[in-house]
Order: sequence, then C-alpha cells, then structure tokens
Amino acid sequence: MQTVAVIVGSLRKDSINKKLARAVAREGSDLFLFQQTPIDDIPLYNQDLESDFPAPVQRLQADITAAAAVLLVTPEYNRSIPGVLKNALDWASRPYGNHSLSGKPVALMGASGGAVGTAVAQFQLRGIMTMLGSRLIPQPELYITMRPDLIAPDGTFADASTRKFLRGFLEGMRDWLNKQV
Repeated sequence: MQTVAVIVGSLRKDSINKKLARAVAREGSDLFLFQQTPIDDIPLYNQDLESDFPAPVQRLQADITAAAAVLLVTPEYNRSIPGVLKNALDWASRPYGNHSLSGKPVALMGASGGAVGTAVAQFQLRGIMTMLGSRLIPQPELYITMRPDLIAPDGTFADASTRKFLRGFLEGMRDWLNKQV
C-alpha cells in the first residue's frame, strides 16, 4: 500500500483542516497508508541553519522522501496560504536543487467556512509546487465549505454526498499515481 505524507497547514488544535485530514485518512484507509507529518515544531526558515538541518526539518524531509505522494491540506488565511505551511515548504525545498519535493506527486485540498472553500490558497500552492518541481495531481480538485455537521463526532463524514465526493478524490489520486509508476 502506498504511503501519503499528510501536511496540514494549521496549528490550531481544533482545526477544521485537521478534522478533514483525519476524516479523509479514515475514508481512504483501504487505498493508502496516511502518515500525518507535523509541522508545529519546525523553526522559522533560516538559511544559516542549512549546514545542520534542525531535527524537525529532517523528519519533515524524511517523511516526504519516504512517501509515494504528499497531501497538502490547507486553510485559507486572508486569501493566501498560512505562513506555517509556507515555512514548512521552504524547509522541505532545501537544499536547493536536491530536495524532497522535487518530482514528488502532490495533491491539494482544504476546508474553510467560506463559500469558495480554499480555492485561492490552493491556486497559490499550485504555483509554489510547480516552481519546486513537484508533480501536481491535477484532478479532481477539492474545496470544502465546512459545516458543523459535515464530520460526525466519530471522525467520519456524516454527509453521504461528501463522502462519495471525497472517495472519488482519493480513487482519482490512486489511479493517477498508478499511471505514473
């Protein structure tokens, strides 16, 4: 079974994107092994530290390298990606020219309370990931407008149509990855 490194661009304990990532992992547990890759302990990027990468950065890079793909689950803050996610991507893209994201398949998703979900943040992520040489999984795109009843207390999708849509996203991701092998 292929491993997917899941990076959630939120530090908040009760983040809707963390809930989304956990629900997706439950829904797709028969398709992928989802590895939650924390970014809450990664220091701010500082090129002076590249001579001896901090341990949390080494873990991030190792998780990405070991995975068949990366799933970025992003909130949208002020019509952009969160700084903590950008910081993690800056570290993961080092050393320049020989980094863990180069050539790595990457899928994007996110949730917000707004009507357009995280469309603007994901648009920006597409530009960043393209510049880093990642291979973006093009379809399907996934923007979730989070409602209080979307994810049940047990962490599963309470809404059948959302579960079906998410399942299609994961199957599309699996099929795309299998075609690339």
